[in-house]
Amino acid sequence: MVLDTGSELSWVHCNQTTRNNQPDPTIFNPNQSTSYKPIPCFSPTCVNKTQDFPIPPSCDSDNLCHATLSYADASSSDGNLASDTFHLGSSGNISGLVFGCMDSIFSSNADEDSKTTGLMGMNRGSLSFVSQMGFPKFSYCISGSDLSGLLLLGDSNVTWLTPLNYTPLVQISRPLPYFDRVAYTVQLQGIKVSGKLLPIPKSVLVPDHTGAGQTMVDSGTQFTFLLGPVYNILKREFLNQTAGVLRVLEDPNFVFQGAMDLCYRVPLGKTRLPNLPSVSLVFTGAEMVVSGDRVLYRVPGETRGNDSVWCLSFGNSDLMGVEAYVIGHHHQQNVWMEFDLEKSRIGLAHVRCDLARQRFGVGL
Repeated sequence: MVLDTGSELSWVHCNQTTRNNQPDPTIFNPNQSTSYKPIPCFSPTCVNKTQDFPIPPSCDSDNLCHATLSYADASSSDGNLASDTFHLGSSGNISGLVFGCMDSIFSSNADEDSKTTGLMGMNRGSLSFVSQMGFPKFSYCISGSDLSGLLLLGDSNVTWLTPLNYTPLVQISRPLPYFDRVAYTVQLQGIKVSGKLLPIPKSVLVPDHTGAGQTMVDSGTQFTFLLGPVYNILKREFLNQTAGVLRVLEDPNFVFQGAMDLCYRVPLGKTRLPNLPSVSLVFTGAEMVVSGDRVLYRVPGETRGNDSVWCLSFGNSDLMGVEAYVIGHHHQQNVWMEFDLEKSRIGLAHVRCDLARQRFGVGL
């Protein structure tokens, strides 16, 4: 399952039929579960606990609670809400956990999603996995090489870990049209390129009267997206600091993933990128440093002559129609991320996630 701190409902891919009488291990067949219970559309769960869903649930022809979910990368899924018994690690059986049994899935990246059984919703909504389980905190670490990693549910008490720097979660209690109340929102204070603080007005880094401009930590989004004015300031400075070091891709028609328009040409035979400026996201009380190859991303399958194409791994959220700053999992790689719900804060520390996994004796 994809670990997604930016969405609420956990779901699995469901199908009530088997091909050639062979069950598909990536698809859940509810007919084979004696504890599976579909949720009626007039039940308190469907009526009262789905208020933070972006699209309100509806009634299907069987009077069951039907949910449609859509994501920032244009993927979507829909199906019925249900409950069943989940088995997770050593914590025994968890009965009555509400999830989505999705029979229709549309993806913008079919190759990657064919490996995925479903999604684990980890935001602060009442039906998220972490809310239903009542965990006071959870932590994860995403490897920089293959997106494997480690997820800890509950208190970690990791004594060998580098001390975490904490930043408080921002909360706005009144409903605002563009503010996601159940997201993990932090306060972005500024951005540095190679230690140089960019001239960004503080006013554009805080949510406005509509709620637009919040900064969300979202493990379900790949890259980091900044509002247009801030993105343009970063782009200008990065261009200045890489002049003469990297060759810019002069192609106004090429915009990677519709939002990343600063790209470079790198000779295909080159095994290492030159030393690149680091980009630091400065929060209240903490800093996330993006350095080395993670500042750029090689576009799969894209070449120009004998050159590969690499793009700045920050995008313009205005081009995606998103009214927020979003910090994706590419920049969370090799960062220990602790979500402390009890104290309403996020802690982070730069670590080698492959070594952290070995310390816990997993994935050796």
